[in-house]
Amino acid sequence: MFQSHIGEFAALFTAFCWTATALAFESASLKVGSIAVNLIRLMLAIVFLSIFSFITRGLWLPVDASAHAWLWLSISGFVGFVLGDLFLFESYTIIGSRIAMLMMTLVPPMTAFISWIMLGEVLTLSNLIGMALTLSGIALVVLNRGSGQKLFAFNHSMKGLFFAFMGAVGQSIGLVFSKVGMGSYNAFASTQIRIITGIIGFALVITFWKKWSNVGAAFKNTTAIKRIGIGSIFGPFLGVSFSLYAVQHTHAGIASTIMAIVPVLIIPPAIIIMKQKVSLREIIGAIISVIGVALFFI
Repeated sequence: MFQSHIGEFAALFTAFCWTATALAFESASLKVGSIAVNLIRLMLAIVFLSIFSFITRGLWLPVDASAHAWLWLSISGFVGFVLGDLFLFESYTIIGSRIAMLMMTLVPPMTAFISWIMLGEVLTLSNLIGMALTLSGIALVVLNRGSGQKLFAFNHSMKGLFFAFMGAVGQSIGLVFSKVGMGSYNAFASTQIRIITGIIGFALVITFWKKWSNVGAAFKNTTAIKRIGIGSIFGPFLGVSFSLYAVQHTHAGIASTIMAIVPVLIIPPAIIIMKQKVSLREIIGAIISVIGVALFFI
């Protein structure tokens, strides 16, 4: 049974990984800033991946990848890791990882929509209903009835919600490009290529913004470094790699649906560990969004 559903199990493991990494990176970003966290976690991840690659493949780096793989996976890494995560991690510091992860339920519908544009995949009525449900669940959490002439008001920072949305856009485009570039190539080596591009991209961003002093200060914060380390293991090392493995071994829609349960999985630790107050409305909204994602791929 395990072997026949290995892609689905990989997707479920990914969801637990992303729950852990979201909480770890939120905590670290609040302490040392999202820019520093982004670069350091990729630097740690490339070390973990290189060691793993050498043990399993006998290669420290993905030198056996084709030019096609390097091109598309590099574009994927820049769009997903640099642009997408630049916005996503900043949203952690504004609206928290729980609400940011709820916004990330937009990734599967947007991925399918982008695939429809780029790869000619068909969108059905069930897809559209699923997208509407996902949006409804998010709206239930982030919107409230307005006062006076306003029809509605935001329960959370519009800036933070916009950043999380842009993070979802980056993840969606990055996932499509990953699928184009990866083909049957090793999922962990594919992640190495994406991370190498991400490191180069963030190094350029930090140089342009003159933020290297922030990165240096982050290394002196022991608590933040420990949490970045935990997030790096469960995020760009295990999480991203197993997400690509899941896409390789099952339908992308099924994998995306299982991986999209993070907004529900993150609620208990957010209450117990982060001491956050979560309303019934927010729990219902998260469940509706996940159901919408599932319906989208039925």
